[in-house]
Amino acid sequence: MHSLDFLKNRRRKRTRLIRALLLVLLACGLFPAPVASEVIGSVDTVFHMFSRDDDIVVEAFDDPDVAGVTCYLSRARKGGVKGMIGVAEDPSDASLMCLATGDIEVPDRVRSGKADGDKVFRKGTSLVFKSMQVVRFYDQKRDVLVYMVYSDRVVEGSPKNSITCVKVQ
Repeated sequence: MHSLDFLKNRRRKRTRLIRALLLVLLACGLFPAPVASEVIGSVDTVFHMFSRDDDIVVEAFDDPDVAGVTCYLSRARKGGVKGMIGVAEDPSDASLMCLATGDIEVPDRVRSGKADGDKVFRKGTSLVFKSMQVVRFYDQKRDVLVYMVYSDRVVEGSPKNSITCVKVQ
């Protein structure tokens, strides 16, 4: 009986410590800030008995600079206890599809975009050092918006990527 109380107290202290650490990281700006995306759905890929399953989540977001373009991103998300509390590192696997959902209005600053692309979406995929990003390029010759998703890390990113294109009409 006494040993069960000891284990419960130890578990409570560990939970409080993890919550305090996450609050400190959030306050310092080291924890990824929430982004404006909408979860459309998800499918489980790995079962975990007492925690969230690994899954593939589908999210939608509108291009913040180009009216009339919506992108759909499917990405792998790590589950387990670490995934539940937000300290797991998600895999770099992702797929992207963007399409015209209305009249497309491309501002001049997008038409004269940077050669390394404009960031239109960012999602933290680990506690601090890794993120998944969507960048937009403008192909002036063909009048096409090109969107690319990739994963980066402070030291080394991943070559896994996916692109999609939207014809400006």
